[in-house]
Amino acid sequence: MKSSTALTAAAAAALATYFLDPDMGRRRRAVVRDKVLGKLSHADEAGRVVAVDLRNRLKGVFGSLRTRMASKEVPDEVLAERVKAKLGRFLGHPGSVEVAASGGTVTLRGPVLAHEVDNALRAVRTVPGVRGVENRLEEHKQAGNVSGLQGGRRRVQRVDIMQEHWAPATRVVVGAGGATLVACALVRRSPLSVLFGVAGGAMLLRAGSNIDMARLFGQRGPYIDYMKTISVAAPIEEVFAFWQNFENFPKFMRNVRSVRKNVENNWHWEVAGPLGSTVQWDAEMTVCIPDELIAWTTTPGSQVEHAGLVHFQRERDGTRIQVEMGYNPPGAALGHVVASLFGADPLTEMDEDLMRLKSYLETGKPARDAAAAKPASAASPAVRPA
Repeated sequence: MKSSTALTAAAAAALATYFLDPDMGRRRRAVVRDKVLGKLSHADEAGRVVAVDLRNRLKGVFGSLRTRMASKEVPDEVLAERVKAKLGRFLGHPGSVEVAASGGTVTLRGPVLAHEVDNALRAVRTVPGVRGVENRLEEHKQAGNVSGLQGGRRRVQRVDIMQEHWAPATRVVVGAGGATLVACALVRRSPLSVLFGVAGGAMLLRAGSNIDMARLFGQRGPYIDYMKTISVAAPIEEVFAFWQNFENFPKFMRNVRSVRKNVENNWHWEVAGPLGSTVQWDAEMTVCIPDELIAWTTTPGSQVEHAGLVHFQRERDGTRIQVEMGYNPPGAALGHVVASLFGADPLTEMDEDLMRLKSYLETGKPARDAAAAKPASAASPAVRPA
């Protein structure tokens, strides 16, 4: 109990220091306030989308129940077509399966992938009018040289909760269930309540972020991808030469504290993170085509795993720059959610950084809020100058 109290006090102190900082505190509080208000402003639209999704799902459920309760005989031809339509949602190559129906009994023949068989059979048994299923399918672990299993596979439908992105209604239902478990954990103080709290918190996090657990906790990445394009009124040779030297980045990037060269094509970065932290990594330039393309990737073991490339295109009045990047922030997707709340979201920062780059290349004057323009006292003492 004492350790948890101390941890809570330390976290509260860190937050107070971050938001009450005399230089940046006001801006940080304003950023969080604007983000919260922005989310609330979309609440009405989100509610409408959820209501429509729930209504459509309920209509589908009631329609299915009415069909099942009807005792009307289904003609064999109609039943076979129903089964074919159903299989199209559960098989990667539904055209390879022959379907025959007789007196409510459905016979399935043809090659299929072994891992799809169980789901397909369960789906067929749920088709209204099916009384029995005769399985004569040829199971194959791999497509191999089987002609019916060649070509591009159709996207197999999965239960909504098993998909990477959930529908609005699913998110609301799971989120409500998670909130209930958390409430139960807070009311009932017992060892079992800890499990309820953890499970409920995970459900709330999954429903709120709409990101699957593997990406949420960094098991798959990079999790975030984005692209940005901007035009600069400067010669392509000048723009490329400036970008090629990563030590120039603090001149237009607000949070890049320093960049220094380790060895040829390898650079060490120190970047301001959330709550006054410093994030470091080493990046290697993997491609460098003069006046055309620069690509890089972080070295193994970096705090922030990312890769990206920049295209340069000559225009009549200057240069067109297209930046593409993917990254996996510290703490995976959860770290990105927290960082974005505190105004340290790279997706947001890059827009502002590129505008500062444009201004610097066109006027030759660094922006006042760029890292290189800040006084030395504003930098972290642990950071060594480039």
